[in-house]
Amino acid sequence: MLVDFSTLPDTARIWIYQANRSFTGEELEVISAELKDFMTHWTAHGNDLKAGFEIRYKRFLVIALDQREQSATGCSIDASVHFIQQLEKKYNVVLLDKMNVSYKQGEFVAYKTLLEFKAMAKQKAISKNTIVFNNLVATKGEYKEHWEVPVSESWHARFV
Repeated sequence: MLVDFSTLPDTARIWIYQANRSFTGEELEVISAELKDFMTHWTAHGNDLKAGFEIRYKRFLVIALDQREQSATGCSIDASVHFIQQLEKKYNVVLLDKMNVSYKQGEFVAYKTLLEFKAMAKQKAISKNTIVFNNLVATKGEYKEHWEVPVSESWHARFV
């Protein structure tokens, strides 16, 4: 059951998929419609899942699931991963690789492999104050408070 992302509780489980490039406006419209359709029909053992999404910075797909009434199951998580894999193929993007790093350069969002990010840290091209996206947050509350953070406050800190 699709619900407005903003109505989901801070305890909602969250999955963040970062694209290796920004989506175009046209792609975002279609992806939004595809996400709405997927979430409208997303179930676990025949029970509707109360879920919502938002798209940030034209490249992050953020899915949240209120697990108070019905938790995600292996099959429902598999269905969501399969859906994301379809988006990867359709739009020729990388969404499932959690080892890549996105960070802010002013208002621009840059995307690098972990190796490139480490090299930039060694070259002092990024600092402990560089804003990174911690896509490993697990709940909506963590997403709101700890998704966009300085390198010094994230798992990326070991590189600077």
